[in-house]
Amino acid sequence: MIEIKRMPRNSLNSSVEINRHDRVAVTSRSFSRNRVLREELLQRYEHVTFNDAGLKLEGDGLVTFLRGHDKAITALERLDETVFAQLPELMVIGKYGVGLDMIDISAMRRLGRRLGWTGGVNRRSVSELVIASAIALLRHVPIANAEVRAGAWRQHVGNHLSGKTVGIIGCGNIGRDLVQLLRPFACPILVNDIRHDKAFYLEHNIEAIGLEELLQRADVVTLHVPLDDSTRDMLTAERIALMRPSAILINAARGGLVDEAALKSALLEKRLAAAYFDVFANEPPEDTELLNLPNFLVTPHIGGSAVEAILAMGRAAIDGLDINEVP
Repeated sequence: MIEIKRMPRNSLNSSVEINRHDRVAVTSRSFSRNRVLREELLQRYEHVTFNDAGLKLEGDGLVTFLRGHDKAITALERLDETVFAQLPELMVIGKYGVGLDMIDISAMRRLGRRLGWTGGVNRRSVSELVIASAIALLRHVPIANAEVRAGAWRQHVGNHLSGKTVGIIGCGNIGRDLVQLLRPFACPILVNDIRHDKAFYLEHNIEAIGLEELLQRADVVTLHVPLDDSTRDMLTAERIALMRPSAILINAARGGLVDEAALKSALLEKRLAAAYFDVFANEPPEDTELLNLPNFLVTPHIGGSAVEAILAMGRAAIDGLDINEVP
């Protein structure tokens, strides 16, 4: 992975001078709809183009929207060398959200463009959602809810989260926050990460192990890694097959980490108890058979969609417009 210099909030280089006349484009629909973020951005810049039409911007449409602007706040839009090459005036990207897989960092570096990004600002929003989904699946809430709505009244016997072994794949900002939230549940925690933070693991009684062993031992497996060449399709059919039939899988990280066809087969054949996905390789997902499985819980990429997280991500993106370093 390419290391990016993060810019903590309120730590702007003192030599940076904000040019209120810079033209700023905001591609993000949720940022554009947020009254507080709009006002805070307009306090800094006079010329701002918001995505008020709620467009899904990609390809030529994205280039057209960004053309004529010096800076931009982007979210899930794909920014590659083709896009940057057509926008020589666009010099700074303030990243709204924590994932960088949609941005060609190498291209930015070659072309001298600047990236303002702060990691981990939505960690509590995502980690709380993971806890909620784990409890919901362990207690069969989605199935019970559907049955009651259909006129049935059948009690389901589920399991506690307390005491269950939780396997965290990727122990960065969100993974670490999840560790903190799991403390009252007294869950044994397994971690698989490319980094080894011995002090943190010792402090929280975490066992760092290989990916295959984690999949074999965990009752709850939750993904918290970025999407790059090293993680794409990391949960193959063979690795999913290592999981316990009673286990649940949670992906609130990035689409493309899991073989979704293999996941569907495992759920259909009861080789995996249940799964929750907030993200997919293609969004919105089109596999209706997977989406309608009774043991599959799905949400439309809402991991960072808490009021508090939206404000934190938005303010970090605004600060990111004033970065003066190439990534």
